[in-house]
Amino acid sequence: MKLFFGGLALLSLPFFGFAQQTEPRILTLEECVGIALENNLNIKRSELDLEDQEITLKQNRFNQLPNLNLGGNYGFNWGRSIDPTSNLFISQRIGFTGVSGNTNWVLFNGMQVRKSIEQSQVDLQARTYDLERAKNDVILSVVDAYLTVIFNEEQLENARFQLQSTNEQLLRTNKLVDAGSLPITNKLNLEAQLASDEVNLVQNENNLALSLLNLKQLMLLPASDLISVDKPELDVELELALVEETDDIYATAEQLMPEVKSADLTIQSADLGYKMAQGRRYPSLSVNGGFSTNYSSAANRERRIFDGTETVVRQTGFLTGDPSTTVSSIIEQPRVVEVLPDFQLSDQFSENLSRSLSLSLSIPVFNRWQTEAGIQRSKINQQRAQITAQETRNQLRQNIETAYNDALAASKSYTASLKQVEALEESFRVTKNQYDLGAVNFTDFQVASNNLVQAKSDLIRAKYQYLFRLKILDFYQGKPLNID
Repeated sequence: MKLFFGGLALLSLPFFGFAQQTEPRILTLEECVGIALENNLNIKRSELDLEDQEITLKQNRFNQLPNLNLGGNYGFNWGRSIDPTSNLFISQRIGFTGVSGNTNWVLFNGMQVRKSIEQSQVDLQARTYDLERAKNDVILSVVDAYLTVIFNEEQLENARFQLQSTNEQLLRTNKLVDAGSLPITNKLNLEAQLASDEVNLVQNENNLALSLLNLKQLMLLPASDLISVDKPELDVELELALVEETDDIYATAEQLMPEVKSADLTIQSADLGYKMAQGRRYPSLSVNGGFSTNYSSAANRERRIFDGTETVVRQTGFLTGDPSTTVSSIIEQPRVVEVLPDFQLSDQFSENLSRSLSLSLSIPVFNRWQTEAGIQRSKINQQRAQITAQETRNQLRQNIETAYNDALAASKSYTASLKQVEALEESFRVTKNQYDLGAVNFTDFQVASNNLVQAKSDLIRAKYQYLFRLKILDFYQGKPLNID
């Protein structure tokens, strides 16, 4: 029995998992924005750019300090070679090793190091604003997609209501046709209208599914994830919305938008790059230091210290006639006064140690026009940065003016659509009553119905176009992006 219930539980796991997935996860706008900001690859790339610039700044700061390099070697020589401790030719196998080090400290190079630090600080601030801009782009895209989902949901509700209304009208018409009060053509016309409403419903369902897919793609969620959006109560206040003029909005946005700040910082960075290029015209002064020492196995042997001479008798040969008689000679040879032990590694390192300290001055006289070419290129970079900054401001102004005009047009369309819907609802009510009494034909009834449906659709579209344009204008003024 335990095995049976255990197997049943395992078999039921996929079913329960599937059942859990059938319930969509309801997301608020804040949750959608948070997920998109966390997953967006452009933001991750901007974060890496910011981190890379932080490393560059740290590196340029350390360029103010002296460097230090250590080295060493170890090896063997065979045959005729030079003893590295005595510089004499020897013919034996020797082992050798050495240690060396050097340092260099730039004291002055036309303020290039200092200007590079300042440029890195400016570039770091610019990368920070670039990251903020990337986040703003994602937020605006998510708000647009979120409102599009809500718009398509309302369109779908409108299509369902229209289908239900046509279906109810068909039921009443069927009864009147069966009673002989209306001709059968009315029934057939309503059935055709019902089929058309069903097609419209399917189209709106597809539009909603596509808008949800677009929202999931912005959040980098799998298409298989089931989500829906929280639909807040949206209040359209036409009389209070467009109180700011475009010049006022632009003046505020120019102080707030990160792309403008980044463009201005790019100009500062180009100015510092120009000064760095000019610094290559000046002499550079640096201090250098070093040391080296070595060891050779050829010197690691018993050493004798001589002082003066001494007289010794040395046998030089034998008499020809009498080999038993030796011939000696008196010679003078150096007198050994001390015998030292083997010349060990530590002793050789100590005695062979050499040190150096120097000042280096480099005066640029002629370097094949490289310095002047660099200065002129940096001047061009200044002009490019200024053009980019002006383009950024122009684009910002154009975006604000477009959003303002779109919002103004949408507000007028919304007001007109409201009046149109109210008039068409009354017209449809009258036409429907007359149609039920047989006073008007189906064509007039269908025209009145279609006009009302289209007017409601236009009203919904104008409403969300207006709301999104208002959110863009709020964004440029530094107001929080919410749709409550």
